[in-house]
Amino acid sequence: MHRWPLEDKPLLVFYETTKACPLACRHCRANALLKPLPTELSTKEAMKLMDDLTGFGKPYPILIMTGGDPLTRDDIFELIDYAKSLGIPVALSPAVSTRLLNDDTLRNLKGKVSSVSISLDGARPETHNYIRRTALEPIDVFKSTLEVFRKLREYGIEFQVNTAVMKLNVHELPQVFKIVKDSGANAWEVFFLIRVGRGMELEPLDPWESEDVVQFLYDASLYGLPIRTVEAPFFRRVIMQRNSGVKYVGGKLYQELVASLRELMGEPPINIKQPSFTPTRDGYGIIFIASDGSIYPSGFLPLTLGNVRKDNIVKIYREHPVLRSIRDARFNGKCGICEFRNVCGGSRARAFTELGDPLGSDPACVYEPPMK
Repeated sequence: MHRWPLEDKPLLVFYETTKACPLACRHCRANALLKPLPTELSTKEAMKLMDDLTGFGKPYPILIMTGGDPLTRDDIFELIDYAKSLGIPVALSPAVSTRLLNDDTLRNLKGKVSSVSISLDGARPETHNYIRRTALEPIDVFKSTLEVFRKLREYGIEFQVNTAVMKLNVHELPQVFKIVKDSGANAWEVFFLIRVGRGMELEPLDPWESEDVVQFLYDASLYGLPIRTVEAPFFRRVIMQRNSGVKYVGGKLYQELVASLRELMGEPPINIKQPSFTPTRDGYGIIFIASDGSIYPSGFLPLTLGNVRKDNIVKIYREHPVLRSIRDARFNGKCGICEFRNVCGGSRARAFTELGDPLGSDPACVYEPPMK
């Protein structure tokens, strides 16, 4: 596979099709609602967005339809079919609800989407159900999630599992990993909490806990399941260090997580390829379209760049000064002098949320680059 030209076009375009969702997750970036907002892009406007995406040229970015719950849109299959007719690959990020993510839906999705992402935020029903609370009738979301894994496998639809990590569930990560691996998922994507939306009420990891977790994720990746992180791009620095033979002793949390991982999984196979990555970050290889058409560097970085109703997404991605600075790794503080800045670049969303500077240093990264 040729290297994706991240400077020229995003690899992933996230389109928040709606804020409507039957769940009321405690860490939701979107502050999702029960009913759609009148400001959402219409069917015609969403199709125009897809037309504009073809301006990036082939191969087109992957269009990830997210929300809220995209299945709450009456026209969701019309939009998926239109993207497919243009040759744009589509992935879907639905919420687990007994009403919408059913057999008919999965039957319709087969062959139309490249993958589906499903969230699992705890290894125990108590944890997952607490985080993924419902806004409607009470359901056992944990049980429903495991059932969806089974059905996705049954229908032959590729899927990844997303896990938001925070102090509340960090000790369950090895058990979550085992569930994900056993489920037949194609990847595990671990989200590091950014305090936006409903996430303000939950407690993120402190920097050294974050380091222990990304080091643990390296160990977990040696079992053959691809692992990616969201808002913890310093995982790539860890991959490069560990692949080159750098040892990590770690703190108490790391030692606990790895001991639990070995107890659950045994020793990792000896023939697994070293972990690798694509160096995307907020605004570089990633762009986010909100339900009202607003363009952001990512879903966790609420810095408005324009709106697809009046601005061309290709022009915004290639020419916006903030995105050009991110693309050129022109960061402030230690991120600006770090030798890993081009492959990591720090979480732009966390720098903006905590420091008010989208080009600032990532407060969650403990690495101290050598002084020049």
